Amino acid sequence: MRPWKLLGLAGLAGVAAGGAVRLRDERQRRAHSPDDVRARLHERQAAAAQPPEPVVRATPAELTAGRRHRLAGLLRNR
Repeated sequence: MRPWKLLGLAGLAGVAAGGAVRLRDERQRRAHSPDDVRARLHERQAAAAQPPEPVVRATPAELTAGRRHRLAGLLRNR
């Protein structure tokens, strides 16, 4: 076979596979009832409403403590 024919067949196979995946995802999406979707959205909203954990920041002494630490070398040179 000529290379362009193989390329065309590969393209057709890719389009068919992509359509099958899209169809499967659509079926799974439609399988949920409106109550299921509503419950999941409420769960996601509750999780997003919780405050994030506080960020622990390092002090400059902690950053420059090790001689071989890459950041320590950068801070010493300035």
